[in-house]
Amino acid sequence: MVAKAKTSATKIDTKQFDDAVAVGKETVEKTVAATKEQVDQAVAVAKEQVEKASDAALKSYDEVTTMNKSAFDAMAKSGDILVKGSEDLGKAYYAFFQAAADAQVEVAKSMMTAKSINEVVEIQSTYTRTAFDKVVTEGSKLSEMGVKVATDAFEPIQSQVNVVFDRAMKPLAA
Repeated sequence: MVAKAKTSATKIDTKQFDDAVAVGKETVEKTVAATKEQVDQAVAVAKEQVEKASDAALKSYDEVTTMNKSAFDAMAKSGDILVKGSEDLGKAYYAFFQAAADAQVEVAKSMMTAKSINEVVEIQSTYTRTAFDKVVTEGSKLSEMGVKVATDAFEPIQSQVNVVFDRAMKPLAA
């Protein structure tokens, strides 16, 4: 009989053990499923964050590229304006000096045909007054042209600086 008791105790223990294993298996399966769901959610959130960061990085790169192109374009435009303005200013100086040289030649011719020293002095005085007035008038015109060239040439650069400054201040204001 002792042997029978052992057999029956073993059967009870096996059933309890099987039940415990089943409960343990069910708990592990639920835990694995819940963990899998949490991991899937974490991976999805991480993927979304990486995509957002990548998009932001690409957008920043595009903005920097655009700003660099705009800065280059502004410098090129400024250079073009400066070259054209310098050319016009050079032509104006040349025209002024050419007119002055022509006037000096005419004065010299007039002085050579003068009949008296008084006439020579009168020709020279008239020429000096006229030449001084022209120097003042033309000097003012040339000065104004130079200021206009400098102002016009700086305008594209100033506009680009304003754009960059506005973009830099935009995140601070938001």
